[in-house]
Amino acid sequence: MNTELNELLAPTIADLGLELVGIEFSPNSGSSLLRVYIDEPERGVTIEDCERVSREISALLDVNDPVSGRYTLEVSSPGLERPLFTLEHFARFVGEPAKVSVNLPLDGRRRFQGRILAVEGDRIVIEQDGKPVAIAHANVAKAQLVPDYVALGLAPPRREAGKKAGKPAAGKKKS
Repeated sequence: MNTELNELLAPTIADLGLELVGIEFSPNSGSSLLRVYIDEPERGVTIEDCERVSREISALLDVNDPVSGRYTLEVSSPGLERPLFTLEHFARFVGEPAKVSVNLPLDGRRRFQGRILAVEGDRIVIEQDGKPVAIAHANVAKAQLVPDYVALGLAPPRREAGKKAGKPAAGKKKS
């Protein structure tokens, strides 16, 4: 379904001067969620961009009706925890930390987290526990970047284990 939606929505989003990053569809018995991620790499995405895209693709979805049943349409920027959908996305962010969940376990694992080392053919190579792990793109269930909130100044620095703020270590006097 995502391929069909990509083909339907990408040209309209491009006509608005934006990039379709990817689509997530979460089916539910009551009302499903259709989340569309857009980007404008030079300046970022504004609320106005999301509103314009939402209006345009909502009309397109109403006419073409590719999603059965009730659903909520959400248009969003990729944000700091940017989802990674394509091999090109992984290649663009080589060197960055990412979380990857897979459909079929690799060496007994379904979740991986580490730096993206490379994209080799149809495989993503990620560093897990100091070792490279090759993951077939077709096996990726979900992937996203893992921002360093401390480096971005959005979180306080981590304290060393065992130390409490404002108190000296045992046996040492505060001067």
